[in-house]
Amino acid sequence: MIAIVGGGPAGCLLALLLARRGNKVELYERRADPRATSPEAGRSINLALAARGKRALAAAGVLDALVPHMVPMPGRQLHPAGAPESFSAYGQNPGEINHSISRAELTRQLVEHAGRMPAITLHFGQRCLGMDENGAPLMQDEGSGRRYALHAARVVAADGAGSALRKAMAGRGLIAASNDLLDHDYKELSIPPVAGRSALAVREALHIWPRRGFMLIALPNTDFSFTATLFLPRKGTPGFESLAAPGAAREFFEREFPDALALMPDFDREFAAHRQGILGTVRAAPWNRGENLLLIGDAAHAIVPFHGQGMNCALEDCRILDELLADGQPQPFGRFTAQRRPDADAIAAMSLQNYAEMRDDVLDPRHQLQRQLELALERRHPGRFIPRYSMVMFHDRIPYSIALARGQVQQDILDELAPDGVATLESTNWELADRLVEARLQP
Repeated sequence: MIAIVGGGPAGCLLALLLARRGNKVELYERRADPRATSPEAGRSINLALAARGKRALAAAGVLDALVPHMVPMPGRQLHPAGAPESFSAYGQNPGEINHSISRAELTRQLVEHAGRMPAITLHFGQRCLGMDENGAPLMQDEGSGRRYALHAARVVAADGAGSALRKAMAGRGLIAASNDLLDHDYKELSIPPVAGRSALAVREALHIWPRRGFMLIALPNTDFSFTATLFLPRKGTPGFESLAAPGAAREFFEREFPDALALMPDFDREFAAHRQGILGTVRAAPWNRGENLLLIGDAAHAIVPFHGQGMNCALEDCRILDELLADGQPQPFGRFTAQRRPDADAIAAMSLQNYAEMRDDVLDPRHQLQRQLELALERRHPGRFIPRYSMVMFHDRIPYSIALARGQVQQDILDELAPDGVATLESTNWELADRLVEARLQP
């Protein structure tokens, strides 16, 4: 029997994958059964489901059932201050599309599938408190208050960024762990549909209002609403602290995001009622205690959401761990840690870098030129020059660590071809470009 602590998307997907291979799985989740309760408002941050997550969901046989709950996002719709909005496609090849999906809906669908598998037993209202004196996960039934030790040959901790098992392992000196908080927080808002239609002119896109140092984004939902999220420094002006006074938040939006505010009829209530969320990067080493206990997903490597890869990475974790458990080789937990940690470190770094791109760089003419250049180089050298964003989002067989390393080589090439803001696509030295790509990038 394999026990999984945490019944979010990662825990549920891993249970499904393991059960499909004939394993008996016991899954423990502190929240109530999502099939019978409503999700908490203001805390979701919609997910951008990309190739890695889709591949893992397909391996569990659940992707087709999720399609009706997904909205395609082939690119970004930019809303610069004082200028017309514009669309920027994510890629240029067929299928290079991300999909927006509600985290709550994804979890509910996975729980429903798990509930239909005889090999999976679901336990809701079961909180993990850490470890008992013998090192077993210490659980508490939230209804009765009864505490008990969880005994299983293998335990996988998928209990999120605030993982009680990670904290317990670190507290006992079994692992080293850190949580580096970003000095920016977030708050979720909503843009409802108007007469059953999208209030934004372009529905199928990730909308971004970049403002150099902070930003607002909005992801589409199946009911034609949008989940909007403000990312802003915690302190300073502008900052969340400066918006605490009555009317300050509305005044801020009237100045910075007037077009979005006009589409938020419930803005004042939502801004006051929705909790301010924190953002951070969790790191741990190692992720396992021998072959008995393993951290996975956000419990091992939570990242900031700016590359849309937190959940995709966690779902990919599940697929890879399932394959390692099934291959018959010894020490699957240890091999999983060794294989995935470099990739987790890489996507953590790229996620932080992507925040600067989304809020600042997209407004920079040099960045815009280099974006045109990398697409042109991909057309000239398919399979050799692949934009880093595409490697991360659309190429699920390229490890994150390879995407980071090749991405830096490619950025050096772009910097050499467009060293300043004066260059244009027409002035590009294509002979030099071809030489650089062929010399520095293997297929």
